[in-house]
Amino acid sequence: MVGMRDVAKKAGVSVSTVSLVVNASGYVSDEMRSKVERAMRELDYIPNELARNLYRGRTGMIGVIVPTLRHPFFATLVSALQGRLAKHELQTLLCSTADADTGEAEYVSRLRRHMMDGIIMAAHTDHPADYWTSIGRPVVAFDRALGDTIATVRSDYEQGGRLVAEQLVKSGARHVVMVGGPRSQFDDRGEGATTFPTVRYFQTLGERLDAAGIRHEYVACGPVTDVEGYARAVHLLFDRLSESRSGGSVCGSARDSGVDDAGIPPVDAIVGSDVVAACAVKEAFAHGLNVPRDVQIIGYDGTCLVDCAGLTLTVIKQDFDTIAERLAARIVDAVNEPEGRESKDGEDSKAGKESKNAAAVDIVPVSLRTGDTTRPVA
Repeated sequence: MVGMRDVAKKAGVSVSTVSLVVNASGYVSDEMRSKVERAMRELDYIPNELARNLYRGRTGMIGVIVPTLRHPFFATLVSALQGRLAKHELQTLLCSTADADTGEAEYVSRLRRHMMDGIIMAAHTDHPADYWTSIGRPVVAFDRALGDTIATVRSDYEQGGRLVAEQLVKSGARHVVMVGGPRSQFDDRGEGATTFPTVRYFQTLGERLDAAGIRHEYVACGPVTDVEGYARAVHLLFDRLSESRSGGSVCGSARDSGVDDAGIPPVDAIVGSDVVAACAVKEAFAHGLNVPRDVQIIGYDGTCLVDCAGLTLTVIKQDFDTIAERLAARIVDAVNEPEGRESKDGEDSKAGKESKNAAAVDIVPVSLRTGDTTRPVA
């Protein structure tokens, strides 16, 4: 097997010079670098990645923690993120907290013990902010508020709420049902504070519907890991819709009058994740409702379900490629930044010291793609 000594002999340089070239560390003149690289090619020398990472004090591994891979949103995100990290010569060590016996604690332990270079945290956590800042190692959050000194990447959920509201107002919606996670997510920090930026799209949508005088309500399901729970909630919602229209056919007197027996406009629009939207299309068909004439349906995410729901969904599309690019850039910067790592003598960097990436929030724009599940607007 060809080693550094063979390359050094071939190039007529010292072993230390070859090491500097291989590990991309220290100064080497262009002439010396060319000699070493030419010798490496001629000898077909392949650097030992394990030894290379040990030299750098790295593992080349990034832990990515998500709630579950059963949800298409996180499957799509991980796929995009793994590709982006690979471009930085980093491997993805995946932790799905709901699908495994151990949660983020094991991964944090690995990070502390230098078994990983950093963590991208995309799952809910009960740990307080000072837990994450006390780790003293690179952590980047996705769709989570982990603390004022932890960099975060998220979509522009306020924009998403505005786009949905505009579509529903222009299409003449009268009674909108939003289907989402537990209500506790809106106030999990107390006094209206939340670690879930995703709720901002429901809040923004509700505010815009209020301004337009459109009735709306929120149907809470279980956590994002309970995919079946969302299907059950949508099923119960459509059973309720059928009961409210039980005075006749779908287009009977109650429907035609624009109100139900209690004088409340019947639900004619449903908003939720792609999972919710796909389930809603299925239930609408099963209950003899026409989409979008009787009920409009808008999804939120833009995963593969958009084109697999029986109708092409109108959907708010999150930009997974840009999200993955921003997350990869943030974690790479944090790993490369000395303040985000422990010193060589094993002592932690100054607690709470803010790096150039700390507290940064990257907000990625979303877009609306209209499909077959909403009525045309002027």
